[in-house]
Amino acid sequence: MQTFEKVVLFTDADGYAQFRTEDIPLTEGSPEVRLSREFAAQELQLRESPIGFRSAMHCTTSPQWLFVLSGAMEIGLADGSTRLFKAGEHFYSADRLPQGAVFDPKVHGHWSRQVGDVPLVTLFVKD
Repeated sequence: MQTFEKVVLFTDADGYAQFRTEDIPLTEGSPEVRLSREFAAQELQLRESPIGFRSAMHCTTSPQWLFVLSGAMEIGLADGSTRLFKAGEHFYSADRLPQGAVFDPKVHGHWSRQVGDVPLVTLFVKD
């Protein structure tokens, strides 16, 4: 069975953001056009980040897919690790502040930045 790899940014039990992958089965459609099941979506938003953009540490307020349409985006975690997403790549952002926690940028969330000489264009899709 064919699958689509879903990259997930999530908050682990210790409060730190982490990455993991999940497989979405492509069980619908035909052998020529393999599809996943349909997923509900509430809204979408486009964003352009200029060359040099970098955010502060933050958590995701609402889980959402993020698709890089052009440029490149680096995501950094509190543990010092980073991951680069180029045009055509994605991740599912679900690193929410744990219930009852007070935001601590040394523990919670992630930062993002534009990389390279092309502005970053992203598409957010909330589920």
